[in-house]
Amino acid sequence: MKRIVVAFLTVAFVAVCAFGVVAGEKGEATYTFPTKMGTVTFQHQAHQGRVADCATCHHKGVEAGACHSCHDGTKAPKFKDAAHKLCKDCHKKMNGPTGCKDCHKK
Repeated sequence: MKRIVVAFLTVAFVAVCAFGVVAGEKGEATYTFPTKMGTVTFQHQAHQGRVADCATCHHKGVEAGACHSCHDGTKAPKFKDAAHKLCKDCHKKMNGPTGCKDCHKK
């Protein structure tokens, strides 16, 4: 079950990134990620106003594509782990929410 959730999140993340590139925009205003801890609603547009460079969050930029386009199958980070580290570290620095239930809503 855990692998299915991780696979779904990975596919969802790649789809979201690909849509943003194809549409030639800065992506949707809001993205949702269903997880077993509860759905995470990510306010993309609000974060864009706080972060000057897309590569800050998108690692090597949106154009880089999926994690596996650069990382091989054994070295690619799990989306959950990468998102938790990136988001929580930034939220700590910027005084954003850091509790599980702050982002995960059942």
